Amino acid sequence: MRHHDDHPDHDDDIEWVSKSEMKRESHALQQLGMDLVKLKPSDLAKVPLDDELKDAIALAHKLANKREAQRRHMQFIGKLMRSRDVTAIREALNAFDQKSAVANAHFHKLEQWRDRLIKEGDKAVNALVAEHHQLDRQKLRQLARTGRKELAAGLPPKAYRELFQYLKENLTS
Repeated sequence: MRHHDDHPDHDDDIEWVSKSEMKRESHALQQLGMDLVKLKPSDLAKVPLDDELKDAIALAHKLANKREAQRRHMQFIGKLMRSRDVTAIREALNAFDQKSAVANAHFHKLEQWRDRLIKEGDKAVNALVAEHHQLDRQKLRQLARTGRKELAAGLPPKAYRELFQYLKENLTS
């Protein structure tokens, strides 16, 4: 009579994955495929994809108006993703997210400067010009002053927008 302990255990090398875990991975890959379909063509061209995936994504764009067909096709893209190493694809998408986050941070910084210039006037203008010597002090003062007047009078924020545009064009970081 043999006991279970008498023979070497070969199950140590096998990694068991639950059905739920397999479904989660499948859904994550399908979501990755959806993220690829949502990319602009210029960004999609930067992602390392094989021809089969490129063709599947192109077909997904054509099926945009057909809900059920697109749903099934997205499942197909998810299936295609399961047979590929998606590390490079994820890295490319993360790079887009980081680039977007940096752009958003810069945009918020510009908005903060604009609001500070209008609120504080010359004090903020001097602080900004001290940091960024290339800016035109007179133009900043004039736009900030006009923006304050527009705000106080309840007029459309023309100078407010012009001030933001000026900052956007002249502040790179």
